Amino acid sequence: MEQRHLGRTGLRVSRIGLGTLTWGHTEETDAADLLKAFWEAGGTLVDTADVYGDGESEYLLGRLIERLVPRRDLVIATKAGSVPDPERRFDGSRGHLLSALDASLARLGTDYVDLWQVHAFDPRTPLDETLQALDIAVSSGRARYAGVSNFCGWQLAKAATWQLAVPGARTRIASTQMEYSLLQRGIEREVLPAAVDLGVGLLPSSPLGRGVLTGKYRHATPADSRGGSDHMAPFVAPYLDDAAGRIVDALATAADGLAATPLQVALAWVRDRPGVTAPIVGARNAQQLTAALSVETLSLPDEICRALDDVSAPVHRYPDHDWSTL
Repeated sequence: MEQRHLGRTGLRVSRIGLGTLTWGHTEETDAADLLKAFWEAGGTLVDTADVYGDGESEYLLGRLIERLVPRRDLVIATKAGSVPDPERRFDGSRGHLLSALDASLARLGTDYVDLWQVHAFDPRTPLDETLQALDIAVSSGRARYAGVSNFCGWQLAKAATWQLAVPGARTRIASTQMEYSLLQRGIEREVLPAAVDLGVGLLPSSPLGRGVLTGKYRHATPADSRGGSDHMAPFVAPYLDDAAGRIVDALATAADGLAATPLQVALAWVRDRPGVTAPIVGARNAQQLTAALSVETLSLPDEICRALDDVSAPVHRYPDHDWSTL
């Protein structure tokens, strides 16, 4: 699998990442099959978080490291900052973040993570305090690189600029993880331009539109799908409207013309967008993962990209366009 630099850093990662969001509900044998298939295909980037499965995803990944795949062959990324508290969903305080990192390392059974990310912006904590936790994590060797997740455009620009203001003393923001797909292009308004300008690599989550872009929901909801489960149905539901249906129909037409699958075309589209380093794919089994990894040999023709761009284009007006044209 092709390797790409993560933003403007020396860290190289596979251009498709393996997501573990659902590993808290996954059997160890299934997770082992996923990790082995990913590694054998040349994949290196494995993404998790301290809240995935209440820590079970990290714990399961830790049990598989070394026993199944050498630690040195993986780029492990995890996150901290989300908390199970309805009164305060995010905690970006220095104390919480560093404690959470130590707990993640214990569950993962490793001395360091390759990429440590703040899971979300915390409006109750001064941003410089949150960012200081990243500096401490890297300077102490507990993290090799640092990033953020779910920061809007101004939050990302402020964080990345603050870190660049004192070269050598502060840790560069290497990445931002955001939802991005043909069904969710909102980050193109401000987040993606900021990331490209500041040299921050984009790691798209849900690049298959929470599974909808595979085409499996075109005519009905399969009983064995995420949309058919009580646990994940609310996660899928926002992308089952008429607008999404038109995009999926266009995607299916493009796939037919390329002798490919909708999954392959949707993943190739987001993988090769400007500023993207590696989409994070969450598969339920090795068969689904193998289907996603088969996109490695596919490059979309320019005319197909333009057609998909047009059918999925979000409405961006002022101030993205000159006010005099509105």
